[in-house]
Amino acid sequence: MTTPAGAPGGPRLLQALPPRLRRVADALPRGVTRLRRRPPPEPASLVALALVSLGLLAGTLTYGVRAFPLSAQAVPLLLGGLLLRRRALRLLTLVVLAGLVADVVRRGLDALPVGALLVVAVTGLVAYEFARSQEETGLAGLGGETVLVELRRRLEQQGSLPALHRGWRADGAVLPAGGVPFAGDFVVSAVTGDRFEVSVVDVSGKGVEAGTRALLLSGALGGLLGGGDPARFMAAANTYLLRQDWTEGFATAVHVGVDLRTGDFAVASAGHPPVAMFDAGTGRWSLLEAAGLVLGLVPDVEYDVVRGRLDRGDALLLYTDGLVEIPGRDLAVGIDKLVGEAERSVAQGFRGGARALVERVAATSADDRGLVLLWRDA
Repeated sequence: MTTPAGAPGGPRLLQALPPRLRRVADALPRGVTRLRRRPPPEPASLVALALVSLGLLAGTLTYGVRAFPLSAQAVPLLLGGLLLRRRALRLLTLVVLAGLVADVVRRGLDALPVGALLVVAVTGLVAYEFARSQEETGLAGLGGETVLVELRRRLEQQGSLPALHRGWRADGAVLPAGGVPFAGDFVVSAVTGDRFEVSVVDVSGKGVEAGTRALLLSGALGGLLGGGDPARFMAAANTYLLRQDWTEGFATAVHVGVDLRTGDFAVASAGHPPVAMFDAGTGRWSLLEAAGLVLGLVPDVEYDVVRGRLDRGDALLLYTDGLVEIPGRDLAVGIDKLVGEAERSVAQGFRGGARALVERVAATSADDRGLVLLWRDA
């Protein structure tokens, strides 16, 4: 079993290498990272890979297939699928093919290396399909992965909760389904003067497709924050989704606006699970049912607003259905479980409790999970 350099046994293995190899091993991760961030120009990549292919062929002709097997020609083809577009990759394939034909002619058909040729052929097809996919989506080269990483970074950045006034706390967590890096659940929030607004949204779908829609929607909803009217916020969000004309263009959302001076708040919901409120005076949780149709289905929808006040020690719990939906059971059962687990965090003042609460309620789920805790210090 290979021991990674970052594992406990990794440094000992590196120390056992000769000094030159140790320097190469140390520089390799930095070189790969630099290559991914700044891939070389395509003409330079094509020339370099063609020279690698010709060098491998020269090694085969000089030292034999034991030292330089023909299957090694799969290496430049594989790198070509990462660095080149289809046209350049076809030129590289011609170079590799010419070298293979030259070797076959030299050795004769009786010694035809069927296995090695099959490996090279399959690698070439995979590389070409990879290049085609990246080129058609506009993500050709190693920059495609950079785009996806930037997408995830922007979603995480937009989901960060702002610092609140003294005496107020907020904590949030979004966990994608199945451990993938992208989620259709997201959070947008802002503090405008003495008013804090936060929305928890669940976009239809999963994975990268849901993540791209979530990024577009989060940017739009972030621009709507600060209006002060949750019902108007929901109506504007609904209009925006209808204009997108997405195949799966619906989303559920809950929006809360809080006056940080008085504790007065207003809640509007669009097909979202009800907000849970903790009353420190009674020590009990209650559900705030705000009626409203899912976003993106019907124009000119009116959204109800539920109002209340957060006193010292009180809290609001916003969440997506991935935390409370249990196959074969009523939604109320999942909500009761979530509220019951949240009860354990009351004594600690909820600090750092959002992610821990998500993991206790739904550590593994087939759906994305998002949660926001907002509370007032006792």
